[in-house]
Parts: sequence; C-alpha cells; structure tokens
Amino acid sequence: MQKYLIFLFFIISSYSLLGQTSAPKYSNEFLSVGIGARAFAMGNVAVASQEGVESAYWNPASLADLSRKYDLSAMHAEYFAGMAAYDYVGFGIKLDEKSALAFSVIRYGVDDIPNTLELIDKDGNIRYDLVTTFSAADYALLISYAKKTKIKGLSIGGNVKLIYRHTGDFASAYGFGIDAALKYKTGNWQMGALLRDASSTFNAWVFKTDDLEQVFKDTGNEIPENSTEITLPRLILGVSRDIRLTDKVSVLAELDADFTFDGERHTLIEGDPVSIDPHMGLEFQYQNLIYLRMGVGNIQRETDFKQEESLVFQPNMGLGIHYKNFRLDYALTDIGDQSISLYSNVFSLSYAFE
Repeated sequence: MQKYLIFLFFIISSYSLLGQTSAPKYSNEFLSVGIGARAFAMGNVAVASQEGVESAYWNPASLADLSRKYDLSAMHAEYFAGMAAYDYVGFGIKLDEKSALAFSVIRYGVDDIPNTLELIDKDGNIRYDLVTTFSAADYALLISYAKKTKIKGLSIGGNVKLIYRHTGDFASAYGFGIDAALKYKTGNWQMGALLRDASSTFNAWVFKTDDLEQVFKDTGNEIPENSTEITLPRLILGVSRDIRLTDKVSVLAELDADFTFDGERHTLIEGDPVSIDPHMGLEFQYQNLIYLRMGVGNIQRETDFKQEESLVFQPNMGLGIHYKNFRLDYALTDIGDQSISLYSNVFSLSYAFE
C-alpha cells in the first residue's frame, strides 16, 4: 500500500508544478512520430499488435511476448527532402518466460545548419570563411520493462525516458518522463493501452544568449530565459483482430485512438479539453513470410477558400519480408499526395536470435 501512496504523491506533485512551468501543446513532438516501417505503413496503429523490440515504443507491455532471447532493430528515415534525419535503434532481452527488458535510442535532427552570425565582420565586409555550421537535434533513451501478470493474457509494462535536446551551442534541454502500458490477449483479439508521459515529462531548458543579445534587440525579439517545459499525458488505446482467410493467408485489422487532454486540437474529434485522433490499418500476411500493409492516419476536417469543409487524411502502405530470424520492412507514406505531408520512405531491419 505504501508504494502506491508514494506513486500517487509523485503524480500529484508533478501536476502541482504546472503553475510554475510552461505546458505547450506540442512538446517533445519528435517522440510522437513513431518508429518502425510496419507501424508507419499501417497508419501508426501498433499499440495492440506490435511485436518484437519495436513494441517498447508503442506498448512496452508487449515486450513480455518476445519470441527470442534477444531482439535487435534499426530504422532510418528522412524528411523534408533529406534535410531532417530520423533514426532509431533498439535492443530487447527476454529475461525469462514472463518478463523482458529493452533499450531504445531515438534521434531526430537537422545537421549542417549555417551559422551566419559572423557573416559580416566589424568593418562591414562579408566573410563567408567565418560561416560555421551547427546541428539541431533531439535524443531520447527509453529503458523499458514488461512482465506477464497472473491474469491469463494480461501483461504490464512501462518506459523510463531520458531526453536531451540541443540547438548548436545556443540552447539545450534535459528531460525525464515515464510511460505506463497494458496488453491483453484473448483468442484472436488483442487490446492495448499506453499512457504516454504518465507522470508528465519535464524538460529543463538552458539558453546561452551572449552572442545573440544584440540580434534579439535589433529585431525586437525577447531574449529567452532558462525555463522548464512540461509534456502532458496522452492516452492511446488500440484493439486488433487476426482473421484467418485461408490456410496460408490471414489479415490483421487494428483501430487505434489517441486521446489528448491539453485543449482543442486539429483532429477528427475536436474537443476541449479532450481531443481524439483515430487511425486504422490492415496487414495481410502469406505464410508468415510476406506482408502487405496499408493504413490511414491524420484524419482531419479542412476548410477551403470557399468555406467548404472536406475530410483529408494521410494514406500509407508498405511491404514486409520475414525470413527466419530477419525482418525487413518498408513503408511509403502519403500515397497519392492526399495530405499536405510530403512523401517519406521508411526502412527498418530487425533480427532476433538466441
């Protein structure tokens, strides 16, 4: 009983700091992009059905079902015509028949950004030789644990997240947060729940503005001050069902919904304070060897210049090949250019071994 009281006190203490810190609606958004080409191809539905070490991100409770002693996975994706790189690597360890541990590293960054602060010297001369470059990147380390409970089919799990963000030498932030998750399996049904940033995730920002003060004054901008930023909790629910079509072919269908509690968002179901973002996907598999996937996400209502409302969405599709212990997955997002999002090609490779 005492440990539950301590945890409750920690949660209440976390929210009591809201009056002293900022809670922007879009904080640590790089951790909401997702990982793994399988999930991308299915419209980011993975809370209920994702397997392997990649489940540490989507639903850490699923780690308890690792099929091998060790599981290794890596992913690379590029955005904005290659300007931004998004990388992931994860390593899972099956501790025993009922528990598992995983470590995941995520990086989202833009490199080689020109620093033109010294472009014009004191004499007014343009000096390209003084132009340097810097990176703006976000890093996250996820330490995940899962364990099967005494209730048949029910697993619990969680993540401890350590975050580091930096923009060259101008600003940096250190963060910490916790995720909590459940997974339940019965027959051909799977249900998952992930409370992301369950304790709220805190980022402490430090700004080095000595070289920027004059620029901020000349442009009429406020000089940023050291502060603390909070990422509020998000609840993600998912349900999936595996349907056998023939002896060799089956299809898995999943529906997920993201619940946010920070006011009205541009989602399919807009509300204040709760907004709901549904997304869905299908996965056809042939003899557990070849997988065809498709999904729909980012479903929104859009109003044009004529004030006519229409429904827009982001379609995705992809392929997967699972041979022995290797898994190679590919995803192409925004098929047919249905949304304002640009095309993205995502590859991920996984290997499970004893």
